[in-house]
Amino acid sequence: MTIKVALAGAGAFGTKHLDGIKLIDGVEVISLIGRELGKTQEVADKYGIAHVSTNLADALKIKEVDAVILCTPTQMHADQTKACLAAGKHVQVEIPLCDVLREGEEIVALQKQTGLVAMCGHTRRFNPSHQYVNQKIKGGGFNIQQLDVQTYFFRRTNMNALGQPRSWTDHLLWHHAAHTVDLFAYQCGSPIVKANAVQGPIHPALGIAMDMSIQLQAANGAICTLSLSFNNDGPLGTFFRYIGDTATYLARYDDLFTGKEEKIDVSQVAVSMNGIELQDREFFAAIREGREPNASVAQVLPCYQVLHQLEQQLGA
Repeated sequence: MTIKVALAGAGAFGTKHLDGIKLIDGVEVISLIGRELGKTQEVADKYGIAHVSTNLADALKIKEVDAVILCTPTQMHADQTKACLAAGKHVQVEIPLCDVLREGEEIVALQKQTGLVAMCGHTRRFNPSHQYVNQKIKGGGFNIQQLDVQTYFFRRTNMNALGQPRSWTDHLLWHHAAHTVDLFAYQCGSPIVKANAVQGPIHPALGIAMDMSIQLQAANGAICTLSLSFNNDGPLGTFFRYIGDTATYLARYDDLFTGKEEKIDVSQVAVSMNGIELQDREFFAAIREGREPNASVAQVLPCYQVLHQLEQQLGA
């Protein structure tokens, strides 16, 4: 049986999913939803997608659509996820699940009620580099003492990953910190019990803090130090340093190095080196197998509870 998919959000991240799905057997994208019809049609033509719309509701009415992937602006995630579940469609929503905790809780409750597969795009769980470390931890050969993370971008204007103007404002806490907060608890296999944050000045035009520092501690004693910036005019992206009891690992997206910068071969960790493709493979496998996926909305909700606590602390 071919799983038929609607994808909402034909921008930088939507095309990453489309590229990943091309490599997965038994899955077909039959509907593409985007903000601007002309641009969306161009992407649809490139990927051979028949149905195009500017409204998610149009895709949800298509009986053949089994599942939806949401790569839309953060502020739309919660409402759109709920709409997909209410329409009887399996759903994968890109990170973050929500930017208001109550809405995330509503999604988890609705997923339980419907029994549909609902997962959130916490890609770090799927990157081969982090999977390699996860296997070392589960095998008993490595324990995290400190996870040191730098998430750095240069975003003094509101642009996306392709350098195009954004229709919405990105957020250091609810989006970029979510990756690390979830990954830290996931890798430790232990819930976060302490969380502190400070933030820099609020940008006069964007209305958000451009710099932030977060400290976390897991119940097992491991700590995490996270630095985030939209002001960094230098190498961009997120860099992870796992400091453990037996080794140090440096993770840069799908690549992994020792603490002495020696490259570690992670090509055999999973069927692909592409974290987004691996994330999508898990989503479709969970649908076929009728099981809870890794990074289900229920599994990631504790991350958003921590972000909510930090937001309260920051007085936002």
